[in-house]
Amino acid sequence: MATSKFVIATESKGFETIKQLLQQQVPYHFILGVRDTKSTKAAYNDLKFDSLKHTICILPLDLSHLKSVQHFAQQALSQLASNKLDYLFLNAGMLDDASGLGPNGSEWCEGYVVNHLAQHYLVHLLRDTLADSKSRLVIVSSGAIRGLRGQDPATLDVDLKANSGAGFRVVYSASKFVQLLGTHYWRRALPWCQVIAVSPGLIPNTKLAQTMSLSMDMPDAKTIPEGAIQGSHSTGAQNLLRAFTITDIPADPEQIFLTSWGEWWPKDVYAISLDTALQDKWCLSKADIESSNGFNGQ
Repeated sequence: MATSKFVIATESKGFETIKQLLQQQVPYHFILGVRDTKSTKAAYNDLKFDSLKHTICILPLDLSHLKSVQHFAQQALSQLASNKLDYLFLNAGMLDDASGLGPNGSEWCEGYVVNHLAQHYLVHLLRDTLADSKSRLVIVSSGAIRGLRGQDPATLDVDLKANSGAGFRVVYSASKFVQLLGTHYWRRALPWCQVIAVSPGLIPNTKLAQTMSLSMDMPDAKTIPEGAIQGSHSTGAQNLLRAFTITDIPADPEQIFLTSWGEWWPKDVYAISLDTALQDKWCLSKADIESSNGFNGQ
């Protein structure tokens, strides 16, 4: 039998991708963090996958609450035990404006906390295991990073604050841009690992895209069948799946963004994110995250 693959994942838009991996000959073992464990378990049970070959452990995870992230990491590592962690799949994301208070008293809006800070903290908590396993980190990004307001990183300090009044489209672009800064940060901090940012593709016919007033005449736009396997309405599963298996990693370590059409983006598209000082500014240490959120991590 082929060697088993172990995956820790934050699941939001990744159902179709995981569904495809559960159809592979290689055995996959998923440790999945989700907010709604009951409906997620029901959805995967309905797949009727080969449970003698593959396994799914579904654990509670609320990315708006860093204590929940900490608890999930502890449970996930316990489930992983002594096995090698082949993949960390950071696939969760949310669309929200900055019209109210931050989650759990945070000075930042929920879109920033969920799309960047919480998942960045999770990597910190898994860091030793990732390094020892030489894991591949698949981080679901977005072409929306090009929508950073004014192409000016200084706007991040304004737009991502709780109650800033920034609209959902501004917040989404800004938070995904900061997430890309985090991807570069971990590429530098975990040189033993493969770190890939991947776009699922712009699919204007989905509910999220319609909320953002996206259309088929925009760059990178795809129909649902083009963007997803078997008509999934949630994500571009084909390209997320590609990020698990692709082997032609560019020699340039800064060229890490896999586009929705399966090619590596030229660095000039995301040149602003290559500033290492900017990466370090937005990628807090584990201690700083815990201190600023009022707990010591113990």
